[in-house]
Amino acid sequence: MVFSKKKTKPKAVSSASTERVTSVIGPGISWKGDLRGKGGVRIEGTLEGEVAVRGLVIIGETGRVTCEMLKADSVVVAGAVKGSIMAERLEIRSTGRVWGDVVTVSFATEEGAFLRGQIRMEDSIDLDIGAEAAELGVSEENIINTKEE
Repeated sequence: MVFSKKKTKPKAVSSASTERVTSVIGPGISWKGDLRGKGGVRIEGTLEGEVAVRGLVIIGETGRVTCEMLKADSVVVAGAVKGSIMAERLEIRSTGRVWGDVVTVSFATEEGAFLRGQIRMEDSIDLDIGAEAAELGVSEENIINTKEE
């Protein structure tokens, strides 16, 4: 008789499971208005307005964001952002372009990434996204506030 011990792999806890995309603005979409809420969003289209998300924001290679301030827990830029970014973690990929100042705790770039602005590294950042939602008189869960034309 052969005895074998069942091998179990330890479960790795990764931030990827807590930071996942739950909403997508596709490549054919042009959005004008504020994007606020909780969760993860991938932007492959064009967005003009403020972004305040408790979670992950990915600007894909075809994504174009124009704003005064983009606030999120984590931001990955593979497209273009014209505006300042405040995030716990910012990654600018080789195809990413950022025109604006950055305040972050963790910063990473790939070769070929572009940033025109100042970077300020902090020990911690208070994003205060919940307070912005409270000003609107709504809960922090998945808020989208469109501007009137």
